[in-house]
Amino acid sequence: MRLNELTGHELGRLLRDRQVSSREATQAVLERIQAVEPSIHAFISVDADGALAQAETVDRRRAAGEHLGPLAGIPLAVKDLICTAGLRTTCGSRILADYVPPYDATVIARLKRAGAVIVGKTNMDEFAMGSSTEQSYFGPTRNPRNPAFVPGGSSGGSAAAVAAHETILALGSDTGGSVRQPAAYCGVVGLKPTYGRVSRYGLVAYASSLDQIGPVTKDVRDAALLLEGIAGHDPFDSTSIDAPVPCYSEALERCPQGLRVGLARQHLPAELDPEIAAAVHRAAQTLQADGAEIVSVDLPVAGQGDYCLGAYYLIAMAEASANLARYDGVKFGHRTATATDLQSLYERTRSEGFGTEVKRRIMLGTYALSAGYYDAYYLKAQKVRTLIRQDFERAFAACDALIAPVAPGTAFRLGEKVDDPLQMYLTDVYTVAVNLAGIPAVALPYGTAANGLPIGVQVLGPPLREERLLRLAYALERSSDANV
Repeated sequence: MRLNELTGHELGRLLRDRQVSSREATQAVLERIQAVEPSIHAFISVDADGALAQAETVDRRRAAGEHLGPLAGIPLAVKDLICTAGLRTTCGSRILADYVPPYDATVIARLKRAGAVIVGKTNMDEFAMGSSTEQSYFGPTRNPRNPAFVPGGSSGGSAAAVAAHETILALGSDTGGSVRQPAAYCGVVGLKPTYGRVSRYGLVAYASSLDQIGPVTKDVRDAALLLEGIAGHDPFDSTSIDAPVPCYSEALERCPQGLRVGLARQHLPAELDPEIAAAVHRAAQTLQADGAEIVSVDLPVAGQGDYCLGAYYLIAMAEASANLARYDGVKFGHRTATATDLQSLYERTRSEGFGTEVKRRIMLGTYALSAGYYDAYYLKAQKVRTLIRQDFERAFAACDALIAPVAPGTAFRLGEKVDDPLQMYLTDVYTVAVNLAGIPAVALPYGTAANGLPIGVQVLGPPLREERLLRLAYALERSSDANV
């Protein structure tokens, strides 16, 4: 097997045993990027020289006898809305096309200290507003399993890079499913941690109460290792949770015996794609065979797509309206060359700099926050959010975790939904409730559909119970039905 096709923990063993060098592994990844990027377009920026320099530093430290952690020397790709000092961070937008941050996000600083090798920044829907990675100013990313199909979004570049073996590990961000949905579409693992479990300092904000950085990896063990590397309290992030970080990877081998796993009838409606429903039932049967108890639970609000999608898109668009007000052509980013006064500077800069979907969400969010409509829309959405959180609290009083679909179908064709925003939003029907409630969830591949594309399932749990979710996901991954 080629070095770029290894998992992180496999490569880590070879590095620790001095069977290969980090430079060799990084070179293998860079060669793969060069070979497949014309057809996949998973990256916006590739830092070949910087990556090789980082790899050589790790090799020298290891040769000197320094004890290094499990991420040292492992190539890593980063979604292009996480700030990297000296390496441009575009958010997939024209308005930040040439922006180079002067600082590292907290997750990047932690990974650099751990010795991870950053190879580049991955493509994404502009400002994370999309479900297909077709809304990028830099062009769409394609699904490595079939380039005629989308990789999902908005972290589609990260998922595609991992699936195409253009990197070993990747980081994405999940605001309404943006790690889990592309992971499911590309046949890789995506983890959305508890809100506040991973610092958001240096993550360019879309919807601040929903955004969370998470791992995108080739298997569950790598997700556990990467989460260990980025999780933990950060005084620079006021929403960061001050709680110990478990050794997630040590718990993977523990049998799920004795755990209660819930199935919500609302997650399995009659109109759900039969192949998706069958995968969820097979996953439940696998956990039952391993000793878990399968129980039925009710999610009268959190399981209803109309409530969840309505609340999510109102809250997310309202927060986007506020967060994106900073892009005015004055402080940083794109600035129009045709302004005649301050008003035209704002208008023309934002008209030129933002794409269609971002403009749509800013306008809808501004409308929802405006006088006379705030109570009818934004405030009501926040009340629904409270009901969703309460639904999950009741469910987790009856079970330890939930198992559910990630999306109502497999990946769709490029261009199929790009001109129909409502149909695009409906692909998030099974993921947005997790973000509204702030709970963790992990998506993993669990079979292949008749069209040859991966099927994903997700495991949901109470806040700060990532260890439990990874344990269940690992049990599913080892079963024969997980093959894709």
